[in-house]
Amino acid sequence: MNEGVPMKVAKKKDVVEGVPFCAVFEEKSIALFNVGGTYYAIDSTCTHMGGPLCQGTFRGDVVRCPWHGSRFDVKSGKVVGGPAEKPVKQYKVQVDGEDIEVTE
Repeated sequence: MNEGVPMKVAKKKDVVEGVPFCAVFEEKSIALFNVGGTYYAIDSTCTHMGGPLCQGTFRGDVVRCPWHGSRFDVKSGKVVGGPAEKPVKQYKVQVDGEDIEVTE
């Protein structure tokens, strides 16, 4: 585990605005989002029953879990609509040229 060291997880061209992107960071599934050219990353596992957020619907800055409809703010990981009650982990994102990098 390289805590604090940026790790490349995607290319900018792969993370299209309005479409969640599934990536792997430190052996965990994460979801990447492009909101107006700014990139965000959160755990892809919904805190309600483990649904894959990177396969959910994404509008504005909110992703909706495909399993039971919990909604999360992709900028903070906070729950904005249940049934989930706990937020998902948010990761720091930086862009290096065409690469998207994530750190804890």
